[in-house]
Amino acid sequence: MPGPPPEHPRLRLLKGNPGKRPARSPPEPASADECPAPPKHLDGYAREAWLELAPELHKLNLLTILDIGPFAVYCCAYAHWRQAAEALQRSGELTIKTAKGHTRVNPLVRIASQAMADMQRIGAQFGLSPNARLRLCGIEPPPLPSKFDGLLSK
Repeated sequence: MPGPPPEHPRLRLLKGNPGKRPARSPPEPASADECPAPPKHLDGYAREAWLELAPELHKLNLLTILDIGPFAVYCCAYAHWRQAAEALQRSGELTIKTAKGHTRVNPLVRIASQAMADMQRIGAQFGLSPNARLRLCGIEPPPLPSKFDGLLSK
C-alpha cells in the first residue's frame, strides 16, 4: 500500500481538519478490568515477556481483547530471539563449516536477526520503542464538553 500509514482519527482531530473531511472514529474494543492472562500456548521466554510487558500495556489501554493475538506473536518472536541468541552464545561461532568445507554464516544468526526484525515491527504497534511512543503520545481523547462552554462565547 503506497503512501504514509493512516493516522488515528483522534490525532487528526487534534491537528485540525484542513480538508474539512468528515471525521470517522474507529470502533473502540472493550477493555477488561484486569490484565489479560497469557494464552495457554505461550511458555518459557514468551510467557516471561507477556508477564513482564502486558500489565504496563494494559494500564495504557494498549492491550485489549483484540490485541491478545498480535501481542502473543510479539512474545513468540521474543522467545525465538532469546533462544537463538543463547544458542549462538553457547556455540561461540558466527560461521560454520559445511560438509564440503566451505565457510557459511551460522543459521542461528539469521533466526535471531529475523526475530529481532519481527519484534521491532510488531512492538512499534504497541509503543515498545521510544520512537513508537512518540507517535502514540498524541492520541488522547478530546476533552468532553463542559456545561459552561457556551456561556463565554455569547
